[in-house]
Amino acid sequence: MMNRAKAEPPVRDQARPASGGKPPAAVKPPHDDAKLLTLLQSAKRELNGLRLVHLHLSLLKEKSYGDIAAIRRAVQEISENSAFLQMFNLSNDDVLILYKGIKFSAISDVCQMIERLMLARTKMMGLNPYREESLYSIMELSLNFVNVMRFIEGLDTSGGSDVGKLKTKPSVNLEEMARIEGQMAIFDLSPFMLNQPVMDIRPEAQNHREYFELYIAVKSVEDKISPGYDITANRWLFNYFTSNLDQSILKTLNYGIDFIRGHKIGLNLNLTTIMSSAFVKFDERLTAELRSNVVLEINKVDLVENETIYKEVVDFARNRGYSICIDGLTPFWVTHMDLEYMDCDYAKMFWSQDMLEMDADLYHALLEKIESQSKCKLILARCGTVSGLMFAHGLGVHLVQGRVIDNIIRKGVTVADAVNAARVMDGD
Repeated sequence: MMNRAKAEPPVRDQARPASGGKPPAAVKPPHDDAKLLTLLQSAKRELNGLRLVHLHLSLLKEKSYGDIAAIRRAVQEISENSAFLQMFNLSNDDVLILYKGIKFSAISDVCQMIERLMLARTKMMGLNPYREESLYSIMELSLNFVNVMRFIEGLDTSGGSDVGKLKTKPSVNLEEMARIEGQMAIFDLSPFMLNQPVMDIRPEAQNHREYFELYIAVKSVEDKISPGYDITANRWLFNYFTSNLDQSILKTLNYGIDFIRGHKIGLNLNLTTIMSSAFVKFDERLTAELRSNVVLEINKVDLVENETIYKEVVDFARNRGYSICIDGLTPFWVTHMDLEYMDCDYAKMFWSQDMLEMDADLYHALLEKIESQSKCKLILARCGTVSGLMFAHGLGVHLVQGRVIDNIIRKGVTVADAVNAARVMDGD
């Protein structure tokens, strides 16, 4: 999880004005356009819960860069208890604030206070880009991702070339999705079906593979069947696409299920897919032994939006012998979700380098939550660095998945030996 922005120490003025003189004019802060674009691009599949405040300071008739300091002070007051908060200065003088885990009323109160402060000094020169008569806009980022990206990309005020600027493909539309759906009916998914092991990193495990996850490389499928569009940009159409993808996966698996024997596999499926006739047909082909080797991986976004269906899936899974894994969690979600109540066997938390700078209170809450689990096993997934592996070891997380594990296995050594070597190098 991206860690919350820390309060910046005030910059000491090196040249104080003489008594009675005017204070020096505030200097325009450096803009964060490229930094924000890079962050949004890297996080576009992890937008759940992220909200955005857009302060339209560019619309003020009289601008004062001293306003930025006042805004920072106002925002800092509510940032202490947030899961994440970061503020960005744009080249057109606007300010964007990304945040998670703050009550809407608290954010709204601060925005209204900032608006009153600004409009007491000057006035707005028109409607904001969202056609509102307001100095601020508050929105769910996942529902406005493409529009936000295009707004930031259009801020090139330097007059320079576009070299190095990030570009987004247009969001997939209904017409394109209909064409993709027709293609999927005859598309061979097998070259895009990959697997990645979830490994036990304890010395006594001796490279025991808990299970391996079967998944489709969506970006590769997109490049093949719809290279001109971003399938993931529209949340609702992406869900529709993954439902079709699930059906294709089940059809592919129906042609050969013997490989499940002796191997535990994870299938990342939508809740509606698990309750569909296609899954019932797949289920009917499995023996009780084979069902016990299947882990149904369910994304937290799907769970939150369809909690009633999730409970039905849990009942079905328990009756038929499947295991359940809740996928796509962050430290914030792990500490706040009642995993015992959710009756899951595994929970996947995605590794991020920012977790090394995690707030101490959140880290200890996460540690306590992991130690208190009697049934649910935590997995640190998308772990691509040795530092992530060490983070898992320090937390007492025994199951890890990601590129760092794949690389260790390819070198023919045990993961436990790699962890020990890293501890020695780290001076532990």
